[in-house]
Amino acid sequence: MFIGYVIVAALLALACAGSAFATFSRNPQVVSGMTKVGVPDSWLPWLATAKAAGALGLLAGLAVAPLGVAAAVGLVLYFVGAVISHVRVKDFAMAPVVVLTLLAAAALVLRIASA
Repeated sequence: MFIGYVIVAALLALACAGSAFATFSRNPQVVSGMTKVGVPDSWLPWLATAKAAGALGLLAGLAVAPLGVAAAVGLVLYFVGAVISHVRVKDFAMAPVVVLTLLAAAALVLRIASA
């Protein structure tokens, strides 16, 4: 189970770090997507920080299981909120968000199972 966590956590951490960087740097594609679902511009640094912290927490969870669990819980909540935001505005082009939600859930289950 631990090897599974390592793989899923590494993939999810990479995706979250890239997304955090794109959000911090105000990538037009990311900003327009978030604006489309009603995210205020002032929230972008906070959301980017949450994704970056989640990525770091997943990697720290390789050594300290409770950190990995906490990071995975945080990312599951983050991405469930993103899914809800998309559904709320009837934007059903949300495959990446759903995949990231499932990856975060898998990381959580695998980290708990391997502790």
